[in-house]
Amino acid sequence: MQDYEPKEIEKKWQEEWEKSSVYRAEDFGSKPKYYALMEFPYPSGDGLHTGHVRGYTAMDIVARKRRMQGYNVLFPIGYDAFGLPTENYAIKTKRSPAAITNENCFNFEKQFKRLGMSFDWSREINTTDPKYYKWTQWIFLKLLENGLAYKAKIPINWCPKDKIGLANEEVIDGKCERCGTQVEKREKEQWMLAITKYADRLIDDLETVDYPERVKIQQKNWIGRSEGAEIEFPISDFQFSIKVFTTRPDTIFGATYMVLAPEHELIEKLSDNISNIGEVREYAKAARNKTDIDRSTESKEKTGVELKGMSAVNPATKKKIPVFIADYVLPGYGTGAIMAVPSDDERDREFAEKYNLPIIKDYPKAQLEDFGKKVTKFKLRDWVFSRQRYWGEPIPVVHCEKCAQSNPTGRGIVPVPESELPVRLPEVEQYEPTESGESPLAGISKWVNTTCPSCGGPAKRETDVMPNWAGSSWYFLAYLFDQEFFDDPVSAENWKLKIGNLSHWMPVDWYNGGMEHTVLHLLYSRFWNKFLFDIGLVPTPEPYRKRTSHGLILAEGGEKMSKSKGNVINPDSIVERFGADSLRLYEMFMGPFEQAIAWSEEALVGPRRFIEKVWRIKNKVSLDGGESVGSLLHQTVKKVGEDIEVLGFNTSISSLMMLSNDMDKRKSVLREEYEILLKLLAPFAPHVTEEIWSSLGHKESIHLASWPKFDETKLLADELLLVVQVNGKVRGSFKAPREIGESQAIEIALRLPEISKWLENKPVRKAIYVREKLVSIVI
Repeated sequence: MQDYEPKEIEKKWQEEWEKSSVYRAEDFGSKPKYYALMEFPYPSGDGLHTGHVRGYTAMDIVARKRRMQGYNVLFPIGYDAFGLPTENYAIKTKRSPAAITNENCFNFEKQFKRLGMSFDWSREINTTDPKYYKWTQWIFLKLLENGLAYKAKIPINWCPKDKIGLANEEVIDGKCERCGTQVEKREKEQWMLAITKYADRLIDDLETVDYPERVKIQQKNWIGRSEGAEIEFPISDFQFSIKVFTTRPDTIFGATYMVLAPEHELIEKLSDNISNIGEVREYAKAARNKTDIDRSTESKEKTGVELKGMSAVNPATKKKIPVFIADYVLPGYGTGAIMAVPSDDERDREFAEKYNLPIIKDYPKAQLEDFGKKVTKFKLRDWVFSRQRYWGEPIPVVHCEKCAQSNPTGRGIVPVPESELPVRLPEVEQYEPTESGESPLAGISKWVNTTCPSCGGPAKRETDVMPNWAGSSWYFLAYLFDQEFFDDPVSAENWKLKIGNLSHWMPVDWYNGGMEHTVLHLLYSRFWNKFLFDIGLVPTPEPYRKRTSHGLILAEGGEKMSKSKGNVINPDSIVERFGADSLRLYEMFMGPFEQAIAWSEEALVGPRRFIEKVWRIKNKVSLDGGESVGSLLHQTVKKVGEDIEVLGFNTSISSLMMLSNDMDKRKSVLREEYEILLKLLAPFAPHVTEEIWSSLGHKESIHLASWPKFDETKLLADELLLVVQVNGKVRGSFKAPREIGESQAIEIALRLPEISKWLENKPVRKAIYVREKLVSIVI
């Protein structure tokens, strides 16, 4: 057999797989379905990185194993291609975002194929394709129709460099996650999605899915459901009261002061009576420029200002207590006011000590019904759904002044009719955001000025676009539709014509992705799926049956990879030097899948040598016999099969290496056993195993062969080490076949030189064989 040449082998089989469509899923196939999904990538200009390779290889292994187990496997791919990085790059290079996206997607596809990913390319999607985003726009209109999309003026996080509004999750340590600029607060009308209406279900239904406990806790913490009570604290000498929400109404006797959010409406209502109103307003202004995340950080030093000239009354003690404002109290959570119990709360205690406020350690416990109304509150806020940029899905509504006059709300928001979708992004030369905070689309008068579909009068298009989360909130469903669906007009009828596809494939059986997406993307896509379920457009209330995550790949030395540090590893160069199969094996073997692991190029040599060993063993395959590896084969089948199911890819490969080492030591190898090794290795190293399988005379792909099964009775080693005792003391041992009988075991034990010396001239009174353990001789 010729030397192992990965370049030739891998190119050959990639072309063959594409030609034969071996990985294409069959709608309504006779085999049981299996939907394996990996988060689709953002197609950056840098191409795939080693982190991508790790996650995609893992799900490719699962998909390949399931095919061999007899499943009709759907393993699709697409691109989440709207977003700020492409827009910024377009501004910088004076190029079209669409052209840049097409280039990047083409490069990603080339890289994926070079890595041997078994995607069903016939279902490829792209969120920036008008045929795709017309359906994203239609889902938005359904949300609007059902009262889940609305426009409101709210304080938003504003990036002065990118000149766009940011959701809380896009702000890290007070800075824009994209460019690192300090974020400001601005009041602006924004489109919102009422995800809070689904808060209870988003928590409760976590009990029905197979997510890691860590992920469930993250989801629950973000939603932040709290059971508690609302209690009214009268303001002394005024006809106002402060309503607080507390999870500990029993501690009301220990409340020694109150804290309001700096934005609380009572401050301005009572401004004439607050003697230090200037100081209060100055503090409030500074607080409004901080993000919610910064304000609520536990480790942050607590600051505040007392509202002098007013006080509240504790309804339990009837005593007056001071009222402060502090930025750690947020206007959107609870009632925007708290009762502070410094003896029971660490944050309240720190604040009390700083401002010399009383701390009551011993006080009676209250009953809920004495002072409070039982309520449930959530930390989750409605989803800020608009962005002031160009490269995103246009929001399909127009604003009509004439319709506004006849609307009780005073708003003239008119949905674009289904027949006019998609509302296409216009091709423009300038993508720069504006100083006013409006989207670049606002300056394109030819596109903005339109006709109202309701009254026929003049109207203006909505110029904000959707966030990059929009297209990814339903893409797992888009894979299930055919080209006809995307070519046809949007309508509930056309969606329902394909409901059979959804019923066949949903839910996703196994979804893997980055740990950074186990909160928001997961939450948003679960919300959209639940909404679509409620209006009868999807068959299951939860989109994903199982969710897992992979750890980061760090640079050599354990640093995070970044372009600025020049330590990013391009997989193309690794494939060029070592081959795709070696890279796949290395990324799965380098450490526990869910942990962050440092890259080591030197360590790539090990997987390459392992492949070369498997390649060489073919020369030892005997057609008329050979040496059996015995129980090790069955142990390996069991180990590899079970480890893949729990993401134990590194231990799977370790088992395969042990099996190959055993085979390599032998003069000849049974063909049947060697082929089992190839099958077990096939999901990990698809090219080399396909080549060897073909060279052994097989016409059908190894990836359609049956997954090996182990024999329970052959899991134990064929040989035993039996201990020999003389009068209860261990005096020797010997190896014996597992099936050895009692008389034979005793006979061998008595003949052992190290035993016979203890038996000289002493009659054996009794000899007992304890099966598979020992021979006991009594003299």
